[in-house]
Amino acid sequence: MSKTAKSATGKGAGGRETAEGGKTQRGIQSVEVGGRVLLALAQARAPLALSDLATAAQIAPGQAHAYLVSLSRLGLIKRDELTGRYEPGPLSLRLGLLHLENQPAFRAAVPRVAALAEAIGFSVAICIAGAQGPTIVRYEHAGFPLHVNLHVGTVMSLPGTSTGRVCCAFLPRDVVDGMWANQSGGSSRVMTAPEASAEFDATLDAIRARGLECSVDVPSPGISSLCAPVLDSDGRLTLALTVIGSTGAIDVAVDGSIARALLATAHDIGAELAAAPSLLASTAS
Repeated sequence: MSKTAKSATGKGAGGRETAEGGKTQRGIQSVEVGGRVLLALAQARAPLALSDLATAAQIAPGQAHAYLVSLSRLGLIKRDELTGRYEPGPLSLRLGLLHLENQPAFRAAVPRVAALAEAIGFSVAICIAGAQGPTIVRYEHAGFPLHVNLHVGTVMSLPGTSTGRVCCAFLPRDVVDGMWANQSGGSSRVMTAPEASAEFDATLDAIRARGLECSVDVPSPGISSLCAPVLDSDGRLTLALTVIGSTGAIDVAVDGSIARALLATAHDIGAELAAAPSLLASTAS
């Protein structure tokens, strides 16, 4: 074996030997260190300064900077020019979406959401609980264009949108606290005053009771929405479906035709998820 080959795969290049399938396999240590940097960012669930990222990855700041340069060139990480903090790059987001597309809830939702948008004539967004808050992962356009910039990757306000309030109502409190901390600059409190918090809690109770939430002219004037959760067999939120349209054109009544169609779609997706384990079990037997 040549020196070049040896340096590319052997321990001389920092390669680490691992046992897999009874055989010893050699890796590249620098790639694994880069993976630690990405893992540190993923576990933080928020943009990090270079020093914090280096500490979390357990490497020196100078070494971290070199890795960040290469990871940025690959699109796995990007640096916010205003804050100087590092966050996932476009390639990381594409890989995340690829992973998402293989999830049962997303696969079940896509065709049904497309059919819903076509049937009601309004755009529908599929959202998941991201680190920064409810995040659009698919957007089915329908009807007339809206004067609001919604697209894959848009993060919804927790208290200010129907999607955000649905997530607050159906997600575990620790998950909501983490998202709220990221949206409010470090504070994990949902509201700033006890009275406001009690009022917000009452709003969430009402959302749970009726199974959906609406928003009129907030946060964007002239835009209204309805949102319903998709729950698995254990009652856990897997996705949120949000119908969006121009105020006055879209019926946001909680017992209206749009609400009924939205709830039916969310129920059908949840029913498919609930049936999946039993189908797999019957196939195996």
